[in-house]
Amino acid sequence: MKFRFEGDVAPLLPGIGIIAGELGFEIVEDGTPVRVGVNEEGIEAGWEEGKAYISYAQTHQFFRGLGLLVQHMRKGKPFRIRERQQFDLVGPMFDLSRNAVLTVESFKSMLNRMALMGLNTVMLYMEDTYEIEGEPYFGYMRGRYSRGELREIDDYAAQFGIEAFPSIQTLAHLEEFLKWEPVSHYKDTKGALLVGEERTRALIGRMIEAASTPFRSRKIHIGMDEAEELGRGKYLDRNGYVSRFDIMTSHLEVVLAVVRSKGLEPLMWSDMFLKLASSNGSEYYDGETKIPEEMQRRIPKDVGMVYWDYVHTEAADYEALIAKHRPLGSRLVFAGAVWIFNTFGVNYGLSLKASDTALQVCKKEGIREVYATMWGDDGNEGNPFAALLGLQQYAEHAYSEGSPEWETLAERVRFCTGIEADSYMLMKDLDETPGAEPDNRVQSNPSKFLLYQDVLLGLFDRQIEGLEMNAHYEGLERRIAAACATDPAAAAMLEVPEKLSVVLKRKSELGIELKRAYDAGDVGTLADAAVRRLPEIAGAVRELRSAHRAAWHGMFKPFGWEVLDIRYGGLLSRLDSAALRLLDYTEGRIARIEELEQERLLYSSANRFNNRGAGWCSYYYRMASPNVFFHVLNPF
Repeated sequence: MKFRFEGDVAPLLPGIGIIAGELGFEIVEDGTPVRVGVNEEGIEAGWEEGKAYISYAQTHQFFRGLGLLVQHMRKGKPFRIRERQQFDLVGPMFDLSRNAVLTVESFKSMLNRMALMGLNTVMLYMEDTYEIEGEPYFGYMRGRYSRGELREIDDYAAQFGIEAFPSIQTLAHLEEFLKWEPVSHYKDTKGALLVGEERTRALIGRMIEAASTPFRSRKIHIGMDEAEELGRGKYLDRNGYVSRFDIMTSHLEVVLAVVRSKGLEPLMWSDMFLKLASSNGSEYYDGETKIPEEMQRRIPKDVGMVYWDYVHTEAADYEALIAKHRPLGSRLVFAGAVWIFNTFGVNYGLSLKASDTALQVCKKEGIREVYATMWGDDGNEGNPFAALLGLQQYAEHAYSEGSPEWETLAERVRFCTGIEADSYMLMKDLDETPGAEPDNRVQSNPSKFLLYQDVLLGLFDRQIEGLEMNAHYEGLERRIAAACATDPAAAAMLEVPEKLSVVLKRKSELGIELKRAYDAGDVGTLADAAVRRLPEIAGAVRELRSAHRAAWHGMFKPFGWEVLDIRYGGLLSRLDSAALRLLDYTEGRIARIEELEQERLLYSSANRFNNRGAGWCSYYYRMASPNVFFHVLNPF
C-alpha cells in the first residue's frame, strides 16, 4: 500500500513515518493521494475512485483516522467513515511502581498502538520511580525514570497528540521510599508522610517540580488515596488526636499551594473523602454515604476528583456513586480498570463487562475524562500488553454513542495490535476456572496461588477440593497451543500462560492427592510423587521461569525481576524439599510427615461455598506459607 499525503501534513510526518512502519505502507510520490484537512467536529475518512481523505479536529484523531483508512482500504471497497469523540480525554494509567517499570522502548511500542486506537492521554503512575534532585533514596534501585527518559516518552507521545502526565503520591502509598532509615524524618506511618512538618512541605515541592517538569502537560495527579493510617503514627505522638478530615484538608492545601504556584491542573483520587463521610469512616462504596455540608464547603473546587471503580457491573451502582460525588463540587473524572492486578492473566470476564457498563453511564452522566487503570499489585507477574483488548474497548467506546459491538471491537484490536481478540480472551482462563463465579465477577486468582502454594502445606487445597483444576489447565494448554498455530502474532504474549498451564496441570491438585495418599497409607503414590511427579513439576517451573524472565527483560527495566526470581527459586526449593520429605517417609527414615497430618482448612471466607469464587489472595508471602516471612516491630 502506497500513499501520497496532500495538505498541511508537515507536523504529522514524524508520527506518520512511525505508523507506516507499524502498518507496512509507503509514502511515495506515485502513491494513492490522501487529502488531509482539519474540521471542527471529529474524524472523517474515506476512499473512492482512487482517492482518499482524512479530516480531523485534533491531532490524535488524525492517527485513528489513518488507521481506519488503512484498515478499510485493505478490504478493497469504497467507504466513508464519520466518528465523533464522546470523551474529551481517554487513555490508560500504567502502574510503574510495583516493580515493572516499562523501558522507554516498550513505552513507545505501547504508544504506537494507542495512537492507532485513537486514545489521547496516558497517566504514568509513579510512587517513587522518578528522580528527585537531593533525594538519592527516592526510587533507589527501583528502576526510576530519569528526567531525560520522561521527556523522551513525552516527546514521543506528543507526535501522536497523546497527552502524557504524571500521577504521583503526595501523602500515602510511599512505603518503598519511607522504608529507608535515612529518610525516616519524612515518615508518619509505614506508607504515609509526616504532614505538617517544614521538611515534608519542602519534599512535596521537590516532588511536584521533579514529576511535572519533563512533561508538556500542565496536569498532575497528586494521589492521596487509601490514607487510612493518616495521623496515627508520629503525627499522633507529636500533635495528639486530630481528625483525619482536618489533617487531610490541611495537607491538601499545602499540596495545592505548590500546584497552583506552578500553574498545574491537579487531579486526586476521591476515595478518602467518601470514606470519611461514610458511617464507619472507611467504606468507599457505602450506599448510605452523604457528603456533609462542612465537607462540601471545605474541599477545594479546583482539584478534579477521580472516582475509581473496578468491580461494579450494574448501571445503577455507577449512577448512585456518581451522584454521591456531585456534592464535592469538583470536576468529576472516572477511572475504571483492565484487570491485570495480582495475576498472571487478565480478568477479561469482569473487565469487559464492568467497563462497558461504566463507560455507558459516564456518557449519560456527562463525564468527559476517563482512564483505564492497569495496576500491578504484589510484584506484577502480569503483562500490560495482554491488556490491549481492554484498552481497545475504551477506544471504541470513545468513538461510539452507544456500546461497541463485539465484532467491531475484535476487528479493531486485530488491526491495531496484530493479535486476535480470541487470543487475548484466553488470558482470562488462567483464573476463570472451575469454582469461579460467571465472568470471574468475584475476582479469583488461582493461577497465582496454585503456583506458589506449598505442596506439603496445601493452604488452598480445601479451597479447590473437588474442582477439576488439573483438567482445566490441561485444556487451556491445548487451546493456547492451537491459538499460537492460527495466530502466530499472539505467541509471544501467550508463551508464559502456556508454560504456566503446563505447571498447573500437574501441580494444582497434587497437594490434595498427597494428603489423601498419606491418610490411606499409600506409600507407592507418595514414592512416585517424590521420584517422578515433583521433579517433572520442577522442570516445568524452570521452563516457566525462563520464559517469564525473557518476557520481563523484553518489556521492563531489570529492577524488580529479582523479586520474581526469588519466588521461583523458593518454589523450586520447596518442591525439592517436598520430594526429600516424601522419600524419607517412604524409605523409613522418618515415622511421619507432620505437614500431611494437619487438617486442611478453607483459606478464607471468599470461596465457592458462598458464591465468592475459587479464592483470592493478595500477597505472595501469604500464598507460600502461613509462617513468618518478616516481622515488623514498629510498623509506623
